[in-house]
Amino acid sequence: MTPQQKTFSKIYDKYIEKIYRFIFLKVNSKEIAEDLTSETFLKAWESFKEKTEKNEKIENISAFLYQIAKNLVFDYYRQKEKFQTLPLDSFQLADSKTNLQEKEVLNSDFEIVKKALFQLNEDYQNVLIWYYLDGISIREIAKMLDKSESATRVLIHRALSALRENFDKIQKGIV
Repeated sequence: MTPQQKTFSKIYDKYIEKIYRFIFLKVNSKEIAEDLTSETFLKAWESFKEKTEKNEKIENISAFLYQIAKNLVFDYYRQKEKFQTLPLDSFQLADSKTNLQEKEVLNSDFEIVKKALFQLNEDYQNVLIWYYLDGISIREIAKMLDKSESATRVLIHRALSALRENFDKIQKGIV
């Protein structure tokens, strides 16, 4: 294995789960998410290889990967003319010891959160996924969005407020 391949292998290992989760939350199925994740890393590898051969460096690898993933998801929806949905059956919300009634409540709450999330604009969806699900720091998100850290904090705060507002409307049957 070349040093170039070793470096990219480390990048792959570090980001594969985060990129997959990001894509999965944007598309309709596990299979499509797997395909788009593979395509993301294939495109990233080709670009990484080309840049390394020219002695160029990718400044922000996570922003680079998420941008590729966002573009592929956008292309997927443009080609398929589908709306964003999130299949609930792909998430394990409770362990096997939890009784059926508790599972029902969890699934119901998750359905409401899912609906509330997908009523948000894409920027709000992305920052909430990156910050709360992927655990990406505000500093890193700010770099990815080419914004200041304070602007990113405000964006996350507004996204969370909008999510809460949507959640409340859905619970009250307004939406």
